[in-house]
Amino acid sequence: MVDKSIIIQKLDEMAVLMELKGENPFKIRAFSNASRILQGISDDISQLIENGQLTEIKGIGKGIANFINEIDQSGEPEELQNLKEEIPSGLLVLLRIPGMGAKKVKVVWEKLNIQTIGELEYACQENRLVDLDGFGEKTQQNILNGIELLKRYSDRHLLSEVLDGARELHEIIKNFPGLIRSEIAGSLRRSKETVKDIDFVAAADVRNHDNILDAFTHLDQVERISSKGDKKSSVILKNGITAELRLVSEEEFPFSLHHTTGSKEHNVAMREQAKKMNLKLKEYGLFEENGRKIDCKTETEIFETLGLSYISPELRENHGEIEAGLNKKIPKLIEIPDIKGVIHTHSTYSDGLHSIKELADTAQLLGYKYLVISDHSKYAIYANGLSEERIIQQFQEIDELNQSFEDFQILKSIECDILSDGSLDYTAEVLAGFDLVICSIHSRFQMTESEATKRLLKAMENSYTTIIGHPTGRLLLAREGYPVNMRTIITAASDLNIAIELNANPHRLDIDWRWLKFAREKGVKISINPDAHRVEGIQDIRYGVGIARKGWLTASDVLNCLSAEQVIRFAKARNS
Repeated sequence: MVDKSIIIQKLDEMAVLMELKGENPFKIRAFSNASRILQGISDDISQLIENGQLTEIKGIGKGIANFINEIDQSGEPEELQNLKEEIPSGLLVLLRIPGMGAKKVKVVWEKLNIQTIGELEYACQENRLVDLDGFGEKTQQNILNGIELLKRYSDRHLLSEVLDGARELHEIIKNFPGLIRSEIAGSLRRSKETVKDIDFVAAADVRNHDNILDAFTHLDQVERISSKGDKKSSVILKNGITAELRLVSEEEFPFSLHHTTGSKEHNVAMREQAKKMNLKLKEYGLFEENGRKIDCKTETEIFETLGLSYISPELRENHGEIEAGLNKKIPKLIEIPDIKGVIHTHSTYSDGLHSIKELADTAQLLGYKYLVISDHSKYAIYANGLSEERIIQQFQEIDELNQSFEDFQILKSIECDILSDGSLDYTAEVLAGFDLVICSIHSRFQMTESEATKRLLKAMENSYTTIIGHPTGRLLLAREGYPVNMRTIITAASDLNIAIELNANPHRLDIDWRWLKFAREKGVKISINPDAHRVEGIQDIRYGVGIARKGWLTASDVLNCLSAEQVIRFAKARNS
């Protein structure tokens, strides 16, 4: 016989799914009331089912009784099964967020097509919930707080959720008494877009191990200790992320750092390279055949001993870095100071939180030479997209602001929606007024690879398209991108001299780094854009630079390493 808790769970589930679908409120209330009634009775529910006495319970009608009997007989009533097929499963997860009841979930689903926690978080950060009925700025912030609480103990984390905290923690760790040197290792050091935990490697005399590990496990940031040994300890931080500190001798340090940084595939390839030279590379040393240890004080010396140029941590994914290192063809990777301008920002004209002037002031404070305002086009009603009249108004404001600058410039741009047939949201006459045009897909994501690829290609054929924005539309840990033949898109971008965006928002990091090396080989410019909807978002460029380095990009491969004048010339070359 079925347990009462299972029946209650399915009654609640039915009520919620019906509310999400917009069913009859009296029917919804009947299921909710039945759940509440069953929670309050002490009778043996199995006996009542067996004797056909469910309708004798006050508040349980024939329909609910039949529903319960179906649970008992088959485990899942047909009506509930049908609703589950109609309603995206991610909506039920949204209900776990404090303050997100079925009515609010229904609104964000119907109005913004939000189906996952990641999509909801991104929408909040883009200020999209403020104007929805029943929401507002305070509710939006409360939802963000609720998401943060819910995510604390999730398995993987965005790079942005871990990086700053890890660096702050490392500043404390490296000053522990008795510690000789230390580094952040693992996937975080390789600038992976998502990470599972934080790895620290440190060199210290064995006599200091106990004190160092004790200090680590008792840091203010620690919630609880997972494990503690004589060489390493693991803790759960108060933000829910696991952190591990591994202690080695000073002579073992470079080898342990290299090994712990990974990736596994890179480490295997390095061991194979050592084997070709009759050497053995291990986690704690490099050895000749006779067992004699080869002294290497740094990772650079390890690579040199194996006949390789130094390979930056970001490249260590076994994507050709060993061969490039052997042939001394590791490129000089892009660095944050190489970026001269901020491309792709949203102001209060569409769905941004700050004015154009506030964005410009922040960009100048951060040392950039130009700012590209790229508000949403008119099709994006949900984002307060710009009509042709409002574009003229925005241009006038930009012209006035530019007159007040000495060594800084605001460029006029738009994030133009790519419509379902691949056409753009404005006429050629309107598009001609912009310094550059970013074209992105924001609707009708349910496409085959052929449909998505054709849609993008058609948009790229428009002579006013300068940059293809977030080319797969993915949201990390939230939504897979629509399927696109990226080889075809990159090849077309090369032929048409169009740039592809590396959207630096840590929720996107789209284009995926695995395609950047191919784009570089095809001579395609990559634009590292923060897609900032508030002044703080401009600094997301740093995440984009980390991913660009992972994709082998140099400063010469990146559009916004050019001056404002050069960017404008790049854009105008397509429609001249």
